[in-house]
Amino acid sequence: MKHILYALIFSTILASPLATTQAQAEQAIAYFAGGCFWCTESDFEQIEGVGDVISGYMGGAKVRPAYRDVASGATQHRETVKVPYDTNIVSYQELLSAFWRMHDPSDGTGSFVDRGRQYSTAIYYANTKQKRLAKGAIKALEASGKFNTIATSLEKADKFYTAEDYHQDYYRRNAVRYKYYRFRSGRDQFIKRVWEGDDKIYQAAR
Repeated sequence: MKHILYALIFSTILASPLATTQAQAEQAIAYFAGGCFWCTESDFEQIEGVGDVISGYMGGAKVRPAYRDVASGATQHRETVKVPYDTNIVSYQELLSAFWRMHDPSDGTGSFVDRGRQYSTAIYYANTKQKRLAKGAIKALEASGKFNTIATSLEKADKFYTAEDYHQDYYRRNAVRYKYYRFRSGRDQFIKRVWEGDDKIYQAAR
């Protein structure tokens, strides 16, 4: 009888609004644009606490844009990744630090071999805390003198459109082509040259 009573109490706690709120508080979403989303999706998914990253498009006006339209630059969307993460395991600040280290934040006209706004750098904040941290991270990286300028645009997240299925987990499904593209793009060579040995957290005092 006691076992049944304890089970009922436990199930009531789990079903309570407080328990639901706490569970929801552990999960958050971040959005980043750092050039080719095959690469940023791959890099973010290596971080503990990050869930299934989704490649997609954000920042343009066209409804349900197709890849061919985004890639042409016609829609003004950027290739963007949707990053779900567990706030009990990884912080937004840690995602910002990882983001800097997976692309060139000083290039406002594209990313490595991919040129145009559609491949430019941006942080799309989902709430005021993300905005504050992203703004502070940009300010600190600018002040460090590591780059001549920081071109990363800070914008409020708007409608995110999931990219076509063949873009999702491209680095796993097409490993050989992905590795070839990544090497030829110069991304990894840049990261090694600029970021190797730099584990500083760039964040303005707040």
